Parts: sequence; C-alpha cells; structure tokens
Amino acid sequence: MNPNPHPMTEQEAEQEARRLLADAYRPAPATPTAYRDDTPVPTHGEATPVAQPGRPPMTQGATDASVLMLTGGAATSMVGGTAAVVMYVSQFANPVVCAVVFGAPAALVLALGRLAKRARPAPDVHHHYDGPVYQDQRNVHSTTRGVWAKTTNRP
Repeated sequence: MNPNPHPMTEQEAEQEARRLLADAYRPAPATPTAYRDDTPVPTHGEATPVAQPGRPPMTQGATDASVLMLTGGAATSMVGGTAAVVMYVSQFANPVVCAVVFGAPAALVLALGRLAKRARPAPDVHHHYDGPVYQDQRNVHSTTRGVWAKTTNRP
C-alpha cells in the first residue's frame, strides 16, 4: 500500500526541494535575544528585605560556628570511612590501632585550630611626644658564634 496516494512529479519535487532549501538558508528574523537595562538601581526602597535561598541570615559568629561544624563533620566521616575500609580490606586490622592512627591527625588538627584561634596579632603601638624628638635609623648587624656566645655588633 502506497502511503502517498498522489506522488509528486519531478517538477513539483524540485520546486519543493528549492522551497525547503530557501527556508533553511533564510536569514533569521531580527528579534532581540537579550536586553540590558542600564537604568541605575535605587540604593534603597520601600520593599521589606526578603531572605534569599541558601543559608539563612546569621551573625558572623554563628556563620563561623556553622562552617566549623560542617567541616568537622566532613573530616570525621572521611577519617571514619577510611578506617572502616582499611579494617574491612585487611581483615586483620585492630580497631584500637586504627582509632589511634586515624584519630591522632584529627586530634592534632583540632588542637592546632584551637591554638590558632587564641593567637592574636600584636597590638599597634602609638607614641605621642611633646617637644623635639631625635630618631636614630641605623642598622646594626649582629653575629653570635661559639659554644660560649660572643656577640659582636657592627654598624
């Protein structure tokens, strides 16, 4: 059974092919694909603030604590997963030894983190003088040598 009961003649087929090619290579209509609005945005308005998607608005301290908890949880799961894989693959690993080997670096990192948190930079020192001030800007090069230290300073 023929799906097309009226087949095209050669001339009709050629005309249809030309029409399809002309449609395919026709220039695109001049419609804009993007628009940039350059009008200045107002600095403030009457609308109330709206919470944006993602993390809810928090204080800086709460944000820092949240990030610290997320990081600690990720580190704990990685260390625990690694220990579990080692014990399963070896079929001989002692859980106590794995706890010491994999827990020691985590404890060290936590201790260093606490130490770094407490370390503060030296405060700025400001001097205020009344009257004339003389500033000596010479550099002194020191050398200390020997079991019994002898320091020699040269200007």
